[in-house]
Amino acid sequence: MSTGDCLFCKIIAGEIPSGKVYEDDDCYAFNDISPQAPTHVLIVPRKHIDSLDKAAAEDAELLGRLMLAAAEIARDKGFAEDGYRVVVNTNGDGGQTVFHLHVHLLGGRPFVFPPG
Repeated sequence: MSTGDCLFCKIIAGEIPSGKVYEDDDCYAFNDISPQAPTHVLIVPRKHIDSLDKAAAEDAELLGRLMLAAAEIARDKGFAEDGYRVVVNTNGDGGQTVFHLHVHLLGGRPFVFPPG
């Protein structure tokens, strides 16, 4: 897929409307249209990277920036102290459906695994 066909590149460029939550020079964050939690924000790098396995050593700082943006959004939304989940789905078997690297920030409810 070329970046011109990428849904998230179009959202970042403002060609497709989104519920913007956060932006800086490196990333753009918006509400997921199919939320899996009371707060479900997608954080995407402005640089198009297909998936986590396509990231290179030169992207290390950018990947860290995505994580820091997730933490900042969680604090701003008031659920950082209670806890939240950060997920990166990678490729088809990992559940990735849009092939532009993105971080899911989920919060506003407990995420507890059953014991055992």
